[in-house]
Amino acid sequence: MSDNTTVVEHDEDAAHLASLGYSYDTTFKRDMTFWGNVSLGFTYLSPIAGVYSMFAISLGTAGPPMAWAVVIALVGQFLVALVFGEVVSNYPVSGGVYPWSRRLWGRKWAWMNGWIYVVALVGTIAAVAYGAAPFVGAVFGAEVSAGTTVAIALGTLVVATLLNFSGTKVLSWAATVGLIAEMIGALVIGGYLLLFGRQWDFSIFFDNMGIGLDAPGGYLGAFAAAALIGMYAYYGFEANGDVAEEIKNPSSVVPRAMRMTLYIGGFATILLTFSLTLAVPNFMAVADGEVADPIADLLQQAFGPVYPVAMAVIVIAFVSCITSLQAAATRLVYSMSRDHFLPASNFLSKFNERRHVPTNSLLTAAFFPAMILLLSLLLEDALTAMVSFGTVGIYIGFQMVVFAALRARILGWQPAGKFRLGAWAYPVNILALVWGLAAVVNILWPRPTGGGWGEDYLLIMTTVGVVGFGWIYMLASKAYAKGDAPAGDASGPIRTTV
Repeated sequence: MSDNTTVVEHDEDAAHLASLGYSYDTTFKRDMTFWGNVSLGFTYLSPIAGVYSMFAISLGTAGPPMAWAVVIALVGQFLVALVFGEVVSNYPVSGGVYPWSRRLWGRKWAWMNGWIYVVALVGTIAAVAYGAAPFVGAVFGAEVSAGTTVAIALGTLVVATLLNFSGTKVLSWAATVGLIAEMIGALVIGGYLLLFGRQWDFSIFFDNMGIGLDAPGGYLGAFAAAALIGMYAYYGFEANGDVAEEIKNPSSVVPRAMRMTLYIGGFATILLTFSLTLAVPNFMAVADGEVADPIADLLQQAFGPVYPVAMAVIVIAFVSCITSLQAAATRLVYSMSRDHFLPASNFLSKFNERRHVPTNSLLTAAFFPAMILLLSLLLEDALTAMVSFGTVGIYIGFQMVVFAALRARILGWQPAGKFRLGAWAYPVNILALVWGLAAVVNILWPRPTGGGWGEDYLLIMTTVGVVGFGWIYMLASKAYAKGDAPAGDASGPIRTTV
């Protein structure tokens, strides 16, 4: 690309950002490439982390057909990504769901979405950091205790924070390394198991092997519970838009990167899920709990002496995922504080001009996950509650944008970005909303855990608590009324107070 073209793109990007109410001179550098942006979304999505976290539970709940859940979820989330692509093309502003909600609907809607989403991200960062610990232990052939798990989780959080503090170029590089590691892991593990570790033919994906028939709601209820593996697998593409101010020509590039993230992530997730399922020798042993970690057993048998290397690849995937999640949380906190929506907004919106990083927002996105991890040593239920809320909070945040986009269309919004759905806008938006609401209900649905009523309804109570607290604080503090950033102007005149 010539220098003249670069200058023109910079001027266009700066002008577009200025038209949205923000100055480019005091914000991020546009150092992230298209593939860096794809890598950020992919490592946030992290097929290895998602599949490995849910595989045993889903397989033991519904048997081999549970693998179709990752295909169904991919289609549903692709519809959401198309809506997001049109929105971010119109509003390529750092922070993702919060600024999109603000422009599509208004201040209160945006504040609530930002609150729900930042709490969900904090819980998810803690969950992924906690989940990385056993794999780190496996690299060194060591068992990890509760205390060691927290120590390792804090260590991964420190590494992610240092990578994020180093600036957009390093973040892009770290995400790219994570993408390469995950794709190698998916291709090597999935390919090897398909070629040399396969125990069954493809027909097993239409045979539940008698698993799940006695579940509440019969096999449909069992499949719905097992389908969480798909719902946990595809929500990283929002991160592509979180860094819209760090990419040249974001109105065109980010929507394309969102779709590419799902293409690659979908391929890796489907390959891993189906190949692992075909390699499990005894499904009933997984369902009965005799084999608690079928993936570890499969990889140990398949790779033998190089097993620690396979675990090291998985650790890289987890660290990259944490880094991308933290980057998304940092941009969200910064975006809300830049608009004076948060307590201590002046502190949180401080910007490191040399590294072009909102340092205090980044430290906040490290501090609160660390506190959750430390609190888990005293109150295990606290970590469980936050981890459980992570996924449903992200899905709620997504659907608040999808619903706001549909409302704005009805009220007359005419998208003006470089990516537009045209005649497909209404059907895609409506189907995305139906899918998302069904996913939220499925995730929240109380299922017997054996831990009593409190444990069965923990996620619902946590969700009500987070939403209720945010709503009460918003009204009491009038946080939504602060600042003068534009709001609710997608379908009409700019409103600054509602």
